[in-house]
Amino acid sequence: MRITYLHQYFNTPDMPGGTRSFELGRRLVEMGHEVHMVTSWRKAGEKTGWFETEECGIQVHWLPNAYSNRMGFNARVRAFFRFAWRAAARARRIDGDVVFATSTPLTIAIPAIFASFGRRSPMVFEVRDLWPELPIAVGALSNPLLIKGAEALEWIAYKRSRHVVALSPGMAEGVTSRGIPSDRVSVIPNSSDLTLFKPDPSGRREFRSEHPWIGSRPLVVYTGTLGRINGVAYLARLAAEVKDRAPEIRFLVVGDGAEWEEVEAIATKSGILGENFRMWRRIPKRELPKILAAADLATSLFIDEPAHWNNSANKFFDALSSGTPLAINYRGWQAKLLSEHRAGIVVDPMDIKTAAENVMSYVNSPESLEEMGANARALAEAEFSRDDHARQLEAILRGAVNEGKGTRSVAPPPGTSSVGAECAAGGSPLRSGEGST
Repeated sequence: MRITYLHQYFNTPDMPGGTRSFELGRRLVEMGHEVHMVTSWRKAGEKTGWFETEECGIQVHWLPNAYSNRMGFNARVRAFFRFAWRAAARARRIDGDVVFATSTPLTIAIPAIFASFGRRSPMVFEVRDLWPELPIAVGALSNPLLIKGAEALEWIAYKRSRHVVALSPGMAEGVTSRGIPSDRVSVIPNSSDLTLFKPDPSGRREFRSEHPWIGSRPLVVYTGTLGRINGVAYLARLAAEVKDRAPEIRFLVVGDGAEWEEVEAIATKSGILGENFRMWRRIPKRELPKILAAADLATSLFIDEPAHWNNSANKFFDALSSGTPLAINYRGWQAKLLSEHRAGIVVDPMDIKTAAENVMSYVNSPESLEEMGANARALAEAEFSRDDHARQLEAILRGAVNEGKGTRSVAPPPGTSSVGAECAAGGSPLRSGEGST
């Protein structure tokens, strides 16, 4: 198949942020398909017009369109529509057998629908967050006209799609609640890269020896975006509660976003910054495995809002893969997984004192950490393999192409490409940002 893949926030492993689309895309290439990724280059002022690169066999079409989590809501909406308008024309030029678009933002549906109509190609839509439900819940979207417009676009995207991929069971329920038949909706959650992230005792020792501040002490980490919805200030308050009672426990935040200054200010005021709590700016995805390997407990955090319970955070699955126990402060399907498989703990989102007691209890119990870590890795291998999920997506895309064609169908590829071997985790460096106009 020739696949037109639309993702406004595509990242390679040499960039900070999630790499789901890269990992799925390169596996589709390995299966013998041609993948064209239409995305944005988000560094302001570096590029002026469309340019292309090849990333592990994926043909990437980059549109310079500045964006960051630090932008206000209105500026972000403008960035969404700027990309949607120009990406529509670009995607329309690609003669794809199928259009696959992944949100957020919801506006990615605009170029997807345009390309699908223009090329008479089927469309498959991936839901990473329920829009507009989530921004409404957190108060980011309150204008009644904008809400109506977003709801209409959501409905059109679902109805236009031959199939909808949801990243969690709750998201799938949100799609079917809009009248979409359940047999047209599949759940493919974020996945675990079992080769990139794995238990690594030697890497753990090496990382800790490089950072005497950590040494042999217990380490709790947060790796990800510091956005308003993430509520990473929670971890600073937790570290402040722990400091006087268990000063040897270290807390490390690795990321960036709109909440950075707030978290830093709380840590400074509490007297923990540079003591038991430190903050590092975002790093490329390739460098995260050694941090998770060194951690005793990884965290996934959100503000106390039930709308977030259906999330499918990358950091959750990265930690499972690395065999690092998790602590999360929200309910929902991920909390159920941790409890059922004894792969981590769920801490109270409001009661910091009780949460601190739980964290101290577990990080000071090597036996519990070892058991939960082994259970986390086993869960990743059994249910969240990126390879398995890529095969599931490939079948969905193939089904969308074949639907309505009678006996004529797109046959399975005869073999696999040699591209994948050198592009597997830890392979050769990518050429992100270099290419022809």
